[in-house]
Amino acid sequence: MRLDLRTVLRELWATGAGRAGLLLFGLLALAALWVVLTFPRDFGPRRWSNPALWGDYPKAAPPAWTNLLGPRRPEHRILETRAPAREDGKLKVYELAFDFQGRQPPTFLSFSLADVTYRSGPPTVEAVLIRPDGGEVPLFRTVISGPFPGEAPPYRRHQDEPLRVALDSDPNAVEATYGYLLEQEPGVDYDAVQRQLPLALFGRWVDGGLVPLEGRYRLEARVRVEDPGDRVGRVRFVAGGAVYGAMGTDAQGRDLAQGLLFGLPIALLIGLAVATLSTLLGTALGLVSGYAGGRTDLLIQRAADVVNNVPVLPLLIFMVFVLGARLWLILLVLVLFSWPGLTILVRSMVLSLRTSPEVEAARALGASRGRIIVHHVFPHIAPFIFATLIFSAPSAILAEAGLSFLGLGDPTLPTWGQILEQGFRTGAVYLGYWWWILPPGLLIVLTAIAFMLISLGLEPIVNPRLRRGQ
Repeated sequence: MRLDLRTVLRELWATGAGRAGLLLFGLLALAALWVVLTFPRDFGPRRWSNPALWGDYPKAAPPAWTNLLGPRRPEHRILETRAPAREDGKLKVYELAFDFQGRQPPTFLSFSLADVTYRSGPPTVEAVLIRPDGGEVPLFRTVISGPFPGEAPPYRRHQDEPLRVALDSDPNAVEATYGYLLEQEPGVDYDAVQRQLPLALFGRWVDGGLVPLEGRYRLEARVRVEDPGDRVGRVRFVAGGAVYGAMGTDAQGRDLAQGLLFGLPIALLIGLAVATLSTLLGTALGLVSGYAGGRTDLLIQRAADVVNNVPVLPLLIFMVFVLGARLWLILLVLVLFSWPGLTILVRSMVLSLRTSPEVEAARALGASRGRIIVHHVFPHIAPFIFATLIFSAPSAILAEAGLSFLGLGDPTLPTWGQILEQGFRTGAVYLGYWWWILPPGLLIVLTAIAFMLISLGLEPIVNPRLRRGQ
């Protein structure tokens, strides 16, 4: 049975399972392409594995849409500006304003600035919170580090790592907040302010306790410079929430939606690369073994038996110990140990085709062995090979996820298996962090279902009797 690609796609689209599989795989492929085009190539080692970049995000926070299903929790706010709102001589004022509406204050507060450049004296930075009642609370004050010996102007500070201060645990912020509230209402409890600093900053002291104060708040970063050309590249204020994003965050504050998206092209790469390479290797060896016969057949079959009985997991553990946990190592092992089964099946099919009238006629006309294999044997088993390739792709994805779950995956890449492994290692199951466990597992299942549906749609092509019965 000879079928070209157009016929295969037409037959595949004619079945419900084939259509669903193609549509689902198309959506996954488009999402993977978008990730490849928009995410930086070094997202894994430079962003995902860099804890400093996730310091302004809530830890182990559920998705933001969970507020629609239960009690409303504070949302995460990241306010950022790169240009001063006003300048008065040597004073540059950066403003960040937001409305606070609700009964729950932010879970944490942080202030950071980055990309500071000055030419003579170091700037002085002061962060002041202006409340709806008109009060001002000075939260933080610092002087940027001065010139180093031998350093020439302009002096640049905090280019790679921003200056970040956790205001909710800063003693100066506690003292300033307590002093302000004490001026408003005598009898303010210092311990209560220290324990509930975010509520103290966004509230007032009433009847022996802290209550929220709704309204518009404004954080001012007042930068006093020696030279009008001095500047601050970025000022950021974070009011931490209890929910975040579409998929929540992990224990380090990393956005799980970004990790899951980045893991999609990796999963498809693993599935398609392993399935393609192992199928090509197994098919080639099976064709040669079945048609050549003799010692060649014996050698290939004994090699297949040996490889098929090698314990892969202990070998992979040893290779990871020697070479380190790398994604290419998992791909190599999966390819090298996935071909024997297909080789044995292809050999048995070639043995029956070797004596067919078509092959005998080609041999009588003087066709070479390679031409007979390529043009008269392979086309008859091509539908089966293509179906096997599609069917083996989800097995490769599940194998990588399983190996990563055992701690053998590349820790610098957020694959779905790696995210699951980190969740289980951190105790996400026992702590009830379902958003850390369910999404990667469902994505693995969804991708496997896409390949499975395509495989089911290929059944009429592999089995001609089913095709004729449609």
